[in-house]
Amino acid sequence: MTSLELGRATLRSAAERTATAWNRANRFINNYTPKGLYARALLIIIMPMVVLQSVVAFVFMERHWNLVTQKLSAGVVADIAALIEVYREFPQDPGAAKLRKIAQDRLGLVIDFLPVGDLPPPGPKPFFSLLDQALSVELRKQVRRPFWIDTVGKSALVEIRIKLDNSVMRIFAPRSAAYASNSEIFLLWMVGTSLVLLTVAILFLRNQIRPILRLAQAAEAFGKGRDLPNFRPRGAREVRSAAIAFMEMKGRIERAIEQRTAMLAGVSHDLRTILTRFKLELALLGEGPEIDAMRRDVDEMGRMLEAYLAFARGDMGEQSAPTDMAAFLEELRTDADRTGHTASVEFHGHPIVTVKPAAFKRCLANLVSNAARHAHGIAITGHRDHRYLTVTVDDDGPGIPPAMREEVFKPFLRLDNARNQDQGGTGLGLAIARDIARSHGGDITLGDSPMGGLRASVRVPV
Repeated sequence: MTSLELGRATLRSAAERTATAWNRANRFINNYTPKGLYARALLIIIMPMVVLQSVVAFVFMERHWNLVTQKLSAGVVADIAALIEVYREFPQDPGAAKLRKIAQDRLGLVIDFLPVGDLPPPGPKPFFSLLDQALSVELRKQVRRPFWIDTVGKSALVEIRIKLDNSVMRIFAPRSAAYASNSEIFLLWMVGTSLVLLTVAILFLRNQIRPILRLAQAAEAFGKGRDLPNFRPRGAREVRSAAIAFMEMKGRIERAIEQRTAMLAGVSHDLRTILTRFKLELALLGEGPEIDAMRRDVDEMGRMLEAYLAFARGDMGEQSAPTDMAAFLEELRTDADRTGHTASVEFHGHPIVTVKPAAFKRCLANLVSNAARHAHGIAITGHRDHRYLTVTVDDDGPGIPPAMREEVFKPFLRLDNARNQDQGGTGLGLAIARDIARSHGGDITLGDSPMGGLRASVRVPV
């Protein structure tokens, strides 16, 4: 391998490692960051402010309190150095009683003298050893004798031992005299300002997020076939633009459906007029095999026309209302029993669901009639939870091959094998049922039934 190829391989390997690390970081962020816009917006606003504030506060306070601690430590060590000089120059003080009194009364230091010997081994250093460092530097600079300090053992005192010629001088100094602690002020500053920032951010973001939530609710209600009469564009300019675009789209869809319905109503009127003339002419022609066949064809044309108009009209114009689904399913069972079929009904959960009653009943009735047309036993089951209403219609008929279970929802499609065409029908029942289910924000799926035939499942959000 040449050096050029080796260099290219190295670059590719580095690029792959970078891409892998980037993908891992993205997965970590996606897994552990909030999913909601409200929480993410708060995170985006608060985190940079808190980090910037922390850095600025730390740098400022660290420099300020570091300087203060150094000055205080230098003062305490200067007092200790002066006491050592007095002790050495005026040894006539028996037991250094006057020196201890002066140190305690005037300097706030407690001193005593231990027999000469080795100093204790160095103790553990604190994590933030600012005081330890400052005292050590000043003792080396001003006293220039072997020393030992303990800034951890007693929380309110600092113990210092200095080895003299014929004794060991032990000093207890108040920690506050040598160290200016900034932890409380720093924490108070951080917590206080963070709470203020968080409160302001929550108040402002709540007003900004609320219009987005209203827009989402309006879109969801429109998808379920419901209306939101009090919805108006509000919020920031971009949110208002999205809400206005949604309302315009909603209006265009409703106008298109109204125009289609009006056109089909006109076509229906014209075709019904022609069919009525056909029926009158056939009535005037008398009786006969040919006349009976023509009369059956005209009746079939009328049924097909009504089915097509029902499919094209859908559930336009009907308002959603709370409906007792258990009673709905019981009515369907009664209708199936009247036609000589064996039907059973079960319902689980709270039965009141907001749907378009007539349209949804037509949806379920089409599924039940489709099952009754090709089977003898029918089982209707309803289940409602906090999110969805699910209704299944099982039968013991021949079923539908899995490869054709999506094709049967196409308008005017009728199967010749699994579902016998001789039983009649226009091929619009399942198409109308799915159209109604989707207008409620749901769908219909087909599968295998435990009874051996077909299972049709309707699921709509509640």
